[in-house]
Amino acid sequence: MNGLLVLDKPTGITSRTAVDRAQKWFPRDTRIGHAGTLDPLATGVLVLCIGSATRLMEYVQRMPKTYRAGILLGATSDTDDADGVITPNANPCPPDRSMIEQALSAFVGEIQQVPPAYSAAHVGGRRAYALARKGHEFEIQPRLVTVHQIDIERYEFLQLDIVVHCGKGTYIRSIARDLGVALGCGGLIASLRRTAIGKFTEAEALAIDTPADTAIQRLLPAWHAVQDTPPIVLSADDTRKLRMGQTIANPYGCTAECAVVDDAGEFVALVTPVEGRLQPAKVFGVG
Repeated sequence: MNGLLVLDKPTGITSRTAVDRAQKWFPRDTRIGHAGTLDPLATGVLVLCIGSATRLMEYVQRMPKTYRAGILLGATSDTDDADGVITPNANPCPPDRSMIEQALSAFVGEIQQVPPAYSAAHVGGRRAYALARKGHEFEIQPRLVTVHQIDIERYEFLQLDIVVHCGKGTYIRSIARDLGVALGCGGLIASLRRTAIGKFTEAEALAIDTPADTAIQRLLPAWHAVQDTPPIVLSADDTRKLRMGQTIANPYGCTAECAVVDDAGEFVALVTPVEGRLQPAKVFGVG
């Protein structure tokens, strides 16, 4: 079995646990990976890559993401969310909406962001969360991330609800933490839901307790990881050539990396146009 499955991760479990629970839907030796880790507190869209589609995880990971975040102002946390040790601010000064809008504007665009101490960021070859759990002192270097847009859905101090559209590697916990610093009152993530990864949305996401036959029926073709439009359908001769690593002619109008399938709809390869021909970048299947 090969393809993609959109899962609605529940709160209280890791993304890895969610994958392990989804494993029951497929034969035991089926490879499953996930694109875009969600914290245990977070819920929402987790794209599973099944079988040979695990080779396409990088394409899903780099898709833009949308989050709905509930931020608790007036407090901080060692994990930057409600799962950590929370320290209330004894006398927080409630900011007005215009102050919040101005502060949030600083987090839109290409920004330098420091990941949370309890995160999978690497520090000297080790995961930050592993060092934090052992009480080590360390510093995480900022990294460049892209935040496309932040909208305020609701605000009533101490609760702020926002929607964030962002690129790969953005930590919403860091936005909550840094917003709290900018406002001088503290901030942490109280709730977080990922509503979309690229075109994969919460509307199509499966619950973790979905019956196996339903889950298998909802498996999407692997080419959905790389493009929105239907793939090029190849002749038997071109299919054979690509699977042998050869280039083929390009009468298909392919101008960028694209997916190709055989006449039965099976994913054959990702191809790249080179000097008027199509060159295989990733080849799938045999034959």
